[in-house]
Amino acid sequence: MSYEIRRATPEDKPEWIRMRQGLWPDAPLEYLDYDLDDLLDDPDAAIFVASRADGGLVAFIEASLRDHAEGCETSPVGYIEAWYVDSHVRGQKLGREMVHTAEVWARERGCTEMGSDTWLDNEASIAAHLKMGYWEAERLVHFAKRL
Repeated sequence: MSYEIRRATPEDKPEWIRMRQGLWPDAPLEYLDYDLDDLLDDPDAAIFVASRADGGLVAFIEASLRDHAEGCETSPVGYIEAWYVDSHVRGQKLGREMVHTAEVWARERGCTEMGSDTWLDNEASIAAHLKMGYWEAERLVHFAKRL
């Protein structure tokens, strides 16, 4: 099956939120929805979606330009902020195409490096990144203490 990859539009927000819920199932809806309009209007960000022939969305990637990213030596650097493919279409290289689209966008803006991150226990994401030529730059452990 082939998919059209294109820039997201305001009309995509309901499906985009659905997929964000798939990526971050524990996040409150208000969190998942609060920055969508800003992201669509931000010249230093790009949201791409993949749609089926009937127009339904099956994947998205949020990319941005950052001043710095761990393991990168240049600035600005392209960064994958969020990346999701519906489970029923995984394994068809659509995720790879989404990442490639974000990389092309970053390259067109003068970037020579791309950064990304994932949770330490997200083995599928780690494997996917490695398979696409990314390498592990460092690990980070966050701490908290109630006062």
